Amino acid sequence: MSKNITALSGRKGLTDNLFEKIGNLTEPEGILTKEDAQRLADEYLIGDASVYGASTFYDFTRPSNKGKKVFVCNGSACLCAGTQEQLKEDLGQHFKEEEIGEMCCLGRCHENSAFYYNGHNYSGKQAFTEGFNGQPGSMSYEDKYNVASKGAGILTSAPMTVEGCLEVLKKMLATSPEDILAEIKSSGLRGRGGAGFPIAIKLDGCRKAKGDRKFIVCNADEGDPGSYSDRYVLEKQPLKMLLGMMISGYVAGADRGVLYIRYEYPESIEVMKQALENLRSAGLLGEHILGSNFSYEFKIIEARGAYICGEETALLSSIEGQRPEVRVRPPYPVNYGLFGQPTVVNNVETLASLPFILENGGAVYADIGTEKSSGTKLLSLDSAFNRPGIYEVDMGTPLSVVVNEMGGGFRRKVKALHIGGPLGGLVPTSKISDLTVDFESFSKNGFLLGHASIVSVPEEFPMVAYLEHLFAFTAHESCGKCFPCRIGSVRGKELLQKAQAEDYKIDRELFTDLLGTLKTGSLCALGGGMPLPVYNAMEYFKEELAPYFNQPS
Repeated sequence: MSKNITALSGRKGLTDNLFEKIGNLTEPEGILTKEDAQRLADEYLIGDASVYGASTFYDFTRPSNKGKKVFVCNGSACLCAGTQEQLKEDLGQHFKEEEIGEMCCLGRCHENSAFYYNGHNYSGKQAFTEGFNGQPGSMSYEDKYNVASKGAGILTSAPMTVEGCLEVLKKMLATSPEDILAEIKSSGLRGRGGAGFPIAIKLDGCRKAKGDRKFIVCNADEGDPGSYSDRYVLEKQPLKMLLGMMISGYVAGADRGVLYIRYEYPESIEVMKQALENLRSAGLLGEHILGSNFSYEFKIIEARGAYICGEETALLSSIEGQRPEVRVRPPYPVNYGLFGQPTVVNNVETLASLPFILENGGAVYADIGTEKSSGTKLLSLDSAFNRPGIYEVDMGTPLSVVVNEMGGGFRRKVKALHIGGPLGGLVPTSKISDLTVDFESFSKNGFLLGHASIVSVPEEFPMVAYLEHLFAFTAHESCGKCFPCRIGSVRGKELLQKAQAEDYKIDRELFTDLLGTLKTGSLCALGGGMPLPVYNAMEYFKEELAPYFNQPS
């Protein structure tokens, strides 16, 4: 991170945003030309190498994607479903090989065969209809999946209307920020993005921090392969999430909300734009909302493809137009965040829970779930289930209820569930009955609830190949800031590839040391968390992995 670039980018802020300009200038040719990079450097008073370096980081601004017309999902769910090779063959009927690229993840994990084309995502039976001819408008891109709840059903209840927002905002403005903060504290709401950090602590820290302007940033860059719960909220419950950002701003003293949405969710971007327009038309955005002293505006930032931007400090660097590298903490974003100002970063599901707390009180929310994991949790079930979709349960619900009752069990033989994204735990099916959906249960059993996406690893899918996939994903998505992650992920991938392709046995001590270095030496959760599923695999799938490792003496 460069504090100089942070300050220089902050001069123009969100209205004339450097990151947006990089993205927009890249679209015509697929790359940022040297001439455009120089113009941006001159305009923002920063080095052209900094501009060009940032532009070449992202999947959809880097030169290697120039000329690509269609992108096939290479996420874990589509990989395990085994649909993508056939999809590439089918796409080859309409596109040249060099025109077909890859992207991850499109949030179509419920039916796979997922690809991005001409500004929209497609999957399942949509992939190739008789009418498809490789031209815009020849297919429908709308998809359907099961949505159900067991328990309180906070985020799967009826979508909020603009009229409903009006009533909630009236109640918010009639209550002091301190009292609302107290309700959020008493609710026990913890971040749903993976870390489980209490949102009230962030809001309180930002509220107390000194700054010329404060920001609420929604991390809608749902990059965990297998996850599509944030996509569900963005597209089906947009006003709940936006209202949650406004409540956060009211409590923390922020008047700007930044919605950072992944490029891979084009439909989500359009829905959110319309939702904001609806709020604005109703007079619920802008200066002095409903005649009060509270003002609030939103800015949508379209991400450009980088898993690391799920890490809050990398996300902030991205918005500033820098390479999205993880920042050393402290200082924390609540004190030194976007453009150097106090900032709260939370994910979609967390923010969307706040209107319920405001309307019903913190105690009501705290009574749902468990003592340390209150409220509800959304889970994403992939296509290996008989009823794939988004399911909401009270925290503490047995995982077996989600798998067998709500998801209807498996339609194919499955040996493990990768829960919580690539950094989540790899749960053998024999352990499903031991777990409940809450942070403590998963941690106690050596797993991680995380985002609560579920990717099913089929019985016939080689575990060694799945581990190679995880290392390859980490190597591709690493920001490169720290050596353990940048180098260790590549070395792990190489070892597993060599063991599969040659008569080579991986040294167990070397491999264990590699995992330990990643876990303890990495700057953020990408390198630090990636070893968890590998440890799980080595514990629960010893016999299957044994042929690829030397035997202990």
